[in-house]
Amino acid sequence: MNVTELLTDYISIIVLGICLIVGYIIKQWIPDVNNKVIPTVVAILGCIINVWLNEWTLNPAIILGGLISGLASTGFHQMLKQLISHDACDH
Repeated sequence: MNVTELLTDYISIIVLGICLIVGYIIKQWIPDVNNKVIPTVVAILGCIINVWLNEWTLNPAIILGGLISGLASTGFHQMLKQLISHDACDH
């Protein structure tokens, strides 16, 4: 299994989106938050949401999907942040 297949099989766009927004809100509303806390929060939140979306079924694949989706939201945030800063530099 390569990385693309892993992402396709396990990332939930709904979970990623919710975790992205929650992580952003935490960063904006708690200015002194340690950046190490946000990935932990979104990973746990991702698991909870993914279990909920799968009708409260609990198995390793659903937990993995929640963890990957939650943690992917932090990487997605950093990618968006870089794109926005590069666009600002170009203008």
